[in-house]
Amino acid sequence: MVAAKEVRDMAVDSTTAEIIRNTLLYASEEMGIALRNSSYSPNIRERMDHSAAIFDDKGRLLAQAEHIPVHLGSLPLGLRNTLDYCEKEKIGLEESSMIIVNNPYLAGTHLNDVTVIRPVHYSNSLVAYTANKAHHTDVGGKVPGSISIDAKTLFEEGVVIDPRYLIRKNRFLNTALTALSSKSRTPRERIGDLKAQTAANLTGERRVLELVRKHGRKMFQQACAETLTKTEQLMRLRLSKIPSATYRAQDYLEDPDGHDIRLKVTLTISKGRLKVDYTGTDSQVSNPLNAVYGVTLSGVYYVTRTLTGDDVPANHGAFTPITIHAPEGTILNPTFPHPVAGGNVETSQRNADLLYRAFSKAIPDKVPADSGGSMNNIMMGGTYKGRNWAFYETIGVGLGARKDSDGIDGIQANMTNTMNTPIEEIERSYPLLIKQYELRPDSSGLGRHRGGTGIIRSYQALAGDITVTVLADRGRNRPQGLFGGGPGARTKVTLSKKKRGKPMKVRLPVKTTIVLDKGDIIEIKTAGGAGYGRPERRPRSRIKLDLENGIVNRSYARLGRHRNSDTC
Repeated sequence: MVAAKEVRDMAVDSTTAEIIRNTLLYASEEMGIALRNSSYSPNIRERMDHSAAIFDDKGRLLAQAEHIPVHLGSLPLGLRNTLDYCEKEKIGLEESSMIIVNNPYLAGTHLNDVTVIRPVHYSNSLVAYTANKAHHTDVGGKVPGSISIDAKTLFEEGVVIDPRYLIRKNRFLNTALTALSSKSRTPRERIGDLKAQTAANLTGERRVLELVRKHGRKMFQQACAETLTKTEQLMRLRLSKIPSATYRAQDYLEDPDGHDIRLKVTLTISKGRLKVDYTGTDSQVSNPLNAVYGVTLSGVYYVTRTLTGDDVPANHGAFTPITIHAPEGTILNPTFPHPVAGGNVETSQRNADLLYRAFSKAIPDKVPADSGGSMNNIMMGGTYKGRNWAFYETIGVGLGARKDSDGIDGIQANMTNTMNTPIEEIERSYPLLIKQYELRPDSSGLGRHRGGTGIIRSYQALAGDITVTVLADRGRNRPQGLFGGGPGARTKVTLSKKKRGKPMKVRLPVKTTIVLDKGDIIEIKTAGGAGYGRPERRPRSRIKLDLENGIVNRSYARLGRHRNSDTC
């Protein structure tokens, strides 16, 4: 009979390595479940605006849940930056501790996204890190929801927390809890959500230690190393199948002052490696549309993963063949303390569209047309029945069409992956009434395959003095189709109210802050996805039949129905 120690000293076999990889993958999913189930805020509990991951003792990504792409791509950089900061400041990542950080220039997204990190020890030795990032609805910024359209510095966007202990010896530090909660309009939610984040990390720790105890520390580490190596080899293989060349693209983000901000990228693919260079992108701006470097990395990692196959594991090995250069001082790599709240949610979306556009010149069969291209952020807040409240959500769009399929209707696209907030939860928790929530007719781009339709969502104020901020994009520049496909519809925001007893409707900018009176209604119509390929024409008799059945857009009779199109 082989002794346990001898078994643990053996080289790991591929089956064991695969079992450990998949166990870690589900452990990260389980972390997300624990976070969702124990959170206080509807934004996390209902919308699942959070992400979780597990890293090895060197800080290399081992597994991540299928959560929010803009969170996940930035977590590895955020962990490395946090470890470097703690080493420099002599903050020991001791056993039974947790670290909290939300400084975007370290953690990698924006102040609302609070990262909590747990070092995992076994027999007094570090074996892994568990980490998660969750969007806190309000962190004390200048508007309820803390994502404004006109902040001039990071400090106007909320409390800035550099890495510090949240837990030591498995006990919360009240100073760390109040560092966040005391600045927020909703302190009880902040404390509850932070505690939910610690529960997630403890769940991940428990699963990691189960693996280490079962297989031994050495075999666990060998299995993780083998997984990273094989993933890197697979990613290099997939990149080598893309024609070696240089591909360029540019796109534009809409500045609140009315001009367009240029994003430019050059992709160089050669010998199983990808170089991404953002030289030529416009300089950083004085409003919150700047995207920190971690957000830019997230876009590259997300797009590359979608184009190289879902069988490529999302770990450190998948990103090793990719190098990224974003010149410092540009909108995709700003300098501290430029404001960045909107860069995480809107500039990230434009970066994804930009990268897809560049890849469409290399692998046109795999790349979709533009999606609606915005997270359509809605922030609201005020005082109701003696208490402060803050509400945040994003609204879905139409997905861009592909070579072989129509775009998906009314879904979160690209850099976000959240659920919607149920109407019942909104009306139970806030002084709001949802007047309309449906797919938006005539918003999809025409094509051989049509784009997905956007969404109409409207909110009526049941109390006065409600501050509303809308941060969206595609109000001027429509999502663009590919290979003859038509553009998707633009984003539209309107305010309905009564003036001197008469109803009036006002068109608002897609980046705006207003105050609602009781009875006012704000409505957002999100952008549709663009089409792919030129529309096919049908015989007039078929067009007439389809029109009589009411299953096509009003523009159908002119351009022809889209093949395999659903009811619009």
